[in-house]
Amino acid sequence: MLIFNCTEAASNFFSRVHKGKKISPVGKPPSPIIEDDAPDASAEQWLVHAITVQRKHVLFVIHVQTRYCMIFANAKKADVEGFVDRFAERWINGLVRHAGQHDILQWVDDEPMMERFLESCREQVFYKRGHRGAQKHLNEISWVFEDCAAEWGTLPPDEFAAGRFDSDMNDTLRGSKGHKDYYHPDEEMIVHWLRRYAGLDESRIQAARERRMEVKREIWALEDRLRQALEPLQ
Repeated sequence: MLIFNCTEAASNFFSRVHKGKKISPVGKPPSPIIEDDAPDASAEQWLVHAITVQRKHVLFVIHVQTRYCMIFANAKKADVEGFVDRFAERWINGLVRHAGQHDILQWVDDEPMMERFLESCREQVFYKRGHRGAQKHLNEISWVFEDCAAEWGTLPPDEFAAGRFDSDMNDTLRGSKGHKDYYHPDEEMIVHWLRRYAGLDESRIQAARERRMEVKREIWALEDRLRQALEPLQ
């Protein structure tokens, strides 16, 4: 189940007025604090915030557990179905792309994984509820996005460009309650995904985590060699 916890701004974004009556999918949560909800192994808790950039709506969505984030530029107000479809597609595409780039797909059985993923996305609920820690990270991400949009002179023109911004933010070190050390949200989300949707045991998850790190070192080494090769030309 996807649980979208909406800030005041996001609650207003998903709401509309029809014949003078406010219609909203956002309801009252079972508890004021996300961590106080009854345990549910299928629940994916996300925090959603909305701002306006260059007179267009932009949604910021962050996974409470891993701090993995996605941004949705030029979002259509009150289009709940469109948002959920766009969210699910960006989420799975981002995960698969990251796994492919870091040689992790060798541990994934496609069909069972997609079945579990689609089952999780089949049901959604929207609650008006915040999360202080996740909101702090969302605020930082939104500031970076506004600066980038001002530099670009436009919002990301397509999902690929938006996904590139997601990737940069998810490769940024974060710290949060429940984590002893700083961590990268993309790595935490991949581990979460492998455990929940790919059905891997902890030994195979650790092998995938180590392979991911090996590939990152290979990429860094290649970038360093390219930088050294270009220095005489500058």
